[in-house]
Amino acid sequence: MTQETLPDQSIEFTLDDVVRGDRLDHALALAKPDFSRMQWQRLIQEKRVTVNGRITTKTSLRLNGGERITAVIPPIVDTGLIAEDIPLDIRYEDRDILVVNKPAGMITHPSQTDELGTLVNAILYHYPDLEGIGGERRPGIVHRLDKHTSGLIVVARNDRALWFMQEQFKRRTIQKKYLALVEGQIQPPAALIDAPIGRDPNNRKKMAVIPPNTSALARSARTRYETVTQFDNFSLVACAPLTGRTHQIRVHLAYIGFPIVCDHIYGRRKKSFVDLRRHFLHAAELTFKRPCDNTELTITAELPPELQSIIDTLTASS
Repeated sequence: MTQETLPDQSIEFTLDDVVRGDRLDHALALAKPDFSRMQWQRLIQEKRVTVNGRITTKTSLRLNGGERITAVIPPIVDTGLIAEDIPLDIRYEDRDILVVNKPAGMITHPSQTDELGTLVNAILYHYPDLEGIGGERRPGIVHRLDKHTSGLIVVARNDRALWFMQEQFKRRTIQKKYLALVEGQIQPPAALIDAPIGRDPNNRKKMAVIPPNTSALARSARTRYETVTQFDNFSLVACAPLTGRTHQIRVHLAYIGFPIVCDHIYGRRKKSFVDLRRHFLHAAELTFKRPCDNTELTITAELPPELQSIIDTLTASS
């Protein structure tokens, strides 16, 4: 992937006296409505805005009116990503966001080794007019799923929506529910797993639960789960990650002794009657507030056929 380097754009203007007592970010959004308030907040935090010749990072700075503003606007960078006509399963859409049901096997973002066939390539084809500021001209992927995890992903259609959704993830107000089939009859049937996660000291490509105070790189991680159905040798559980660590659900369930079925990184390597080319983990539900009017939405995605057929087989044999 190639990337074209473009120069920053500098703009200068003077605020009217009517902004006296107003916040800096709000006043800038009124003075220059081409950029949203959230975009102005980012520019301020990135030290790209000066007030009367002095840089400030305080978005809530109270104004006296008549301030001279200089803002350095970074360019939208075209990275040369290729749009591909790949079908998308859209579960929700408005002018600000999409909620896509990603299939297992699809990577979210292109990388040096996987430039094609990703969710981003597909979105670029179906939505070529997505906006951006201060970043790549690409869909605003708000969060990610592992390659072999299926389910719901939020995509922002403009920069204002991206910041609005990211703020909800940052404040952990978005509710996420995953469905996982694990080895064994999980005990207790419902619990909160509170165990810090960091890089596995024995394998840097993996994550692991790290004992407290043994590594500065370990971060707190909490996952709540409850049993949906128990079978003879398996349990279907609903998991709600309360933090957003890499591979969190997979690591936590393996840590308590009930790894996800067919998880070849964190699970058991013994053969099972379940034959999958992916692990049994599906992002089934998201609850969040939409950017346009702050209305709370709950979006769902049923188990994909290859997972539902396993549940049907287990149910029939129990």
